[in-house]
Amino acid sequence: MNIYESAEDYLEQILMLLERKGHARSVDIAEGLGVSKPSVSVAMKKLRENGYISMSSDNLISLTDKGYAIARKIYDRHQALTKYLIQIGVPEEIAREDACKIEHDLSEESFDAICRQIQ
Repeated sequence: MNIYESAEDYLEQILMLLERKGHARSVDIAEGLGVSKPSVSVAMKKLRENGYISMSSDNLISLTDKGYAIARKIYDRHQALTKYLIQIGVPEEIAREDACKIEHDLSEESFDAICRQIQ
């Protein structure tokens, strides 16, 4: 399940859109990540070729089981880390930004220890 950080960000964004809107489109992904539509197109092609996403005939993007597992892990980490940082006094916006930076590289041991601290 080793993939690049940018791919994890795309998968996480797709999951967030699916949960919030019920669907994910390239334009929404571009907006959410602050990247260009051509960048999203290239990324979606790679994710599709590697079996992480599928696209319907009307260009709606879905996560495969493999893609969902990665997206869920990253999104859960992001939420837990954001909550922890807020609890220790980091302003919410900064906590969210920092959680995004930390979520990809933090060891399971450190993440588990942080989760035990979250109230």
